[in-house]
Amino acid sequence: MKKTKTLLNKVYEAIESKQGDEITILDVSKISSFTDFFVICHGQNSRQNQAICDEILERLRKEQHRSPTHVEGYQHADWILMDYLDFVVHIFSPRTRQSYKLEKLWGDGVKVKAKALTA
Repeated sequence: MKKTKTLLNKVYEAIESKQGDEITILDVSKISSFTDFFVICHGQNSRQNQAICDEILERLRKEQHRSPTHVEGYQHADWILMDYLDFVVHIFSPRTRQSYKLEKLWGDGVKVKAKALTA
């Protein structure tokens, strides 16, 4: 779990460094069979979303020697999904985030505060 928290903290920092908006981390381990955490954010346009994705890929590859098992949606960048097995990163456009409302859909998940990732 400590390793996962370290990775989530790196993801959070990468999103912040590219000015990603409304970063939410949900612990879905008790209600999901395929992952333990969702990281959800949005950028203001497709270029920013791609930059956020690139930054996450670069930091985790360089600093943690981790690559996602799957990335989809990069080309259009309306909703980029990055699957790291223990956690899934969702990078949305504002409109798409509002439309899918993952935080509401997975509302039984527990919100994780950024401070808890460094504890």
